[in-house]
Amino acid sequence: MNTPEWLKPALYGAVGGAVAIAIAGFSWGGWVTGGTAQRMAADTAKAEVVAALVPICVEQARLDPNATVKLAQLQGATANQRPGMLIEAGWATMPGATESDRTVATACMRELGARF
Repeated sequence: MNTPEWLKPALYGAVGGAVAIAIAGFSWGGWVTGGTAQRMAADTAKAEVVAALVPICVEQARLDPNATVKLAQLQGATANQRPGMLIEAGWATMPGATESDRTVATACMRELGARF
């Protein structure tokens, strides 16, 4: 196949432009792959669920008759021990659930620290 001599630079320019646009789009344009988009959506969904469950945890702590003693123990504990202690207290176990979520417990601990 004989191509006109003037067509080659145009094709090279089109290919180079497409590569440049792809690099700019993924680097600065905010483009993401499908896998990255799914991961971002899952992270956002988890964060929203945790945010919805934290008020329930705080309310369970408020209604606990031994909350004062448990909060004093929590304040004396290290940051790594606190979520586990909060789980043991049962505040991070949602109504109808059998297990606690450590992410909820950690977020609840931050909220409790801000309130009490």
